[in-house]
Amino acid sequence: MRYLERFATTGAHLRRVLLRRAARDAAALELDPATVRADVDAVVARVVAAGLVNDRLFAASRARRLNESGRSPAQIRAALLGKGLDEGTVAAAWRGLEEDQADPELAAAKAYARRRRLGPWRAADERSEHRAKDLAALARAGFGYRVARLVVAADDPEALDPDGNAD
Repeated sequence: MRYLERFATTGAHLRRVLLRRAARDAAALELDPATVRADVDAVVARVVAAGLVNDRLFAASRARRLNESGRSPAQIRAALLGKGLDEGTVAAAWRGLEEDQADPELAAAKAYARRRRLGPWRAADERSEHRAKDLAALARAGFGYRVARLVVAADDPEALDPDGNAD
């Protein structure tokens, strides 16, 4: 319960954490590993049934936070899969982002470019000579060419947002 109070998690990640801790203690107490696994599975099932762990809410929240911090769709997908979520839950989280924003990949690329001072956030006299480097930085971060080109080619941050929200 202390772990759940401190960290948001998924059922699969909670199972990994508890198994790692239980395996350490079980070895010291010379307990049967199969029994320990069964006990951990029972605890995780009870916690999930009680609603203390909700994979869908976790995925939606983490995807939104990662998107706002400038992570590419590939990075978001990898982070969610790394927490033990299945493909369906990850896809549902991305669909939720697409419902909230017109283009979540562009929004993330804008946040990344602003943080790294790329494209329109770079000094105007340096933009043309750093165009290829900016495109490469966005590509390495996992953004597609279409989005990277839009960000780097923008004259100013307002040009990237039709509503005028340059962030």
